[in-house]
Amino acid sequence: MTDLPGWVKHSTVWLLLALGIFLGVQAWMRSEAATRFVVDGGTVEIRRAADGHYHWPGRIDGRRVDFLVDTGATGTAIPESLARSLGLEQRGSVRSQTAGGVVTGTVVVGHLQLEGGVSAERLRMVALPGLAAPLLGMDVLGRLRWQQGEGLLRVDLHGAAR
Repeated sequence: MTDLPGWVKHSTVWLLLALGIFLGVQAWMRSEAATRFVVDGGTVEIRRAADGHYHWPGRIDGRRVDFLVDTGATGTAIPESLARSLGLEQRGSVRSQTAGGVVTGTVVVGHLQLEGGVSAERLRMVALPGLAAPLLGMDVLGRLRWQQGEGLLRVDLHGAAR
């Protein structure tokens, strides 16, 4: 049996090096995500992510989702594709003013649960076409006591409407 050609050896070394870097970056990203959201007793602390948003993990009708906290949104909005795949009850259509302009969406009803114990039964949400991620709006946030500053969103769950 002969030795492998030099180019195979070099390619293998470079591929293993690239794999090591990739796995290292993935591990770093997981650890960053884990430290951005902390529940301590009756307080939830969410650190601003690298994308500039606060992310609050939760569920809609049992499916795990990552909500973007949107203090400028009147109501909670979800991607139309998510509402369709969950088979959420539809309650008609509505025109919504978004950062991208006016869009027509569908009013849907679902059960929302946020990590930390916050939930909303039969919450009316707007399912919007082209929306990339669920947005947690003031219809839920307005029930909570929260403060934001220096890249940290702190939610006090004591006395909050759950």
